[in-house]
Amino acid sequence: MKIALLAQNPKLYSHQRLMEVARERGHEIEHVKTLRVTINIASHRPSLYHEGAKLEGFDAVIPRIGASITFYGLAVLRQFEMMGVYPLNESVAIGRSRDKLRSMQLLAREGIGLPVTAFAHDPKRASEVIEMAGGAPVVIKLLEGTQGIGVVLGETQQSAKSVVEAFRGANVNILVQEFIKEAGGSDIRALVVGERVIAAMQRKGAEGEFRSNLHQGGSAHQIKITPEERSTAVRAAKRMGLNVCGVDMLRSNHGPVVMEVNSSPGLEGVEKATGIDVAGQIITLLEKNAMPGKTKTKGKG
Repeated sequence: MKIALLAQNPKLYSHQRLMEVARERGHEIEHVKTLRVTINIASHRPSLYHEGAKLEGFDAVIPRIGASITFYGLAVLRQFEMMGVYPLNESVAIGRSRDKLRSMQLLAREGIGLPVTAFAHDPKRASEVIEMAGGAPVVIKLLEGTQGIGVVLGETQQSAKSVVEAFRGANVNILVQEFIKEAGGSDIRALVVGERVIAAMQRKGAEGEFRSNLHQGGSAHQIKITPEERSTAVRAAKRMGLNVCGVDMLRSNHGPVVMEVNSSPGLEGVEKATGIDVAGQIITLLEKNAMPGKTKTKGKG
């Protein structure tokens, strides 16, 4: 099988592992730098070029699109799809999950547990959205933030109001969410591959830090999740239409609540915390769906 790894930085742990496993199993895998791709949109002949060379003969593409280049990355991935290449995650599903507001709305419609979340355009409605989210303390998130960047805890009504007004005054879109105090600064990341949770870890924020992201100095260890948490993670992945994702949840007094569904989850933290070969299971999923000679199915959209 010939696989394209669509990613900016081939040296990241996740990308190294995916390439290593694919090659060990006899597949050909080529790193394609997302921003170095040129798209040729032509009737009946869609094609792609990477640094001047035509991209052809691929059976599957693994999209690892950085949040800051989502727009162009999805355009490239769509072109792969137009060429009949099987996507690990489909472009429409990644776009859906990257839009935090839309993803929350879709999960809510599905009845999946969420923190109370409010959104408004007018900075004069700051007090209203804070009260809607249950009152201070509240968590204020940039819609475009990632890895814990752009997430602020408004501990008092006045401080939360000031943050909301400052962000909206700068024309930055934000969500205001209830603060799940009982989570104690920790969350659960469940790795879903092919409609199954294959690994789960609990992440704990650094001392004095309410964010649990490993990029913010947090730590992680393997955890046994409950049947309800497992079901919540699988349902969230299905609703987003993602074949592979990380579902971040908090343990609240009223059950698991989903904070985010990540379409390009990092593999280093979860593989080291659990000892599970996540990269191997991702390649197995591609082998089941995209091997030459098989009828290729589209990723779930």
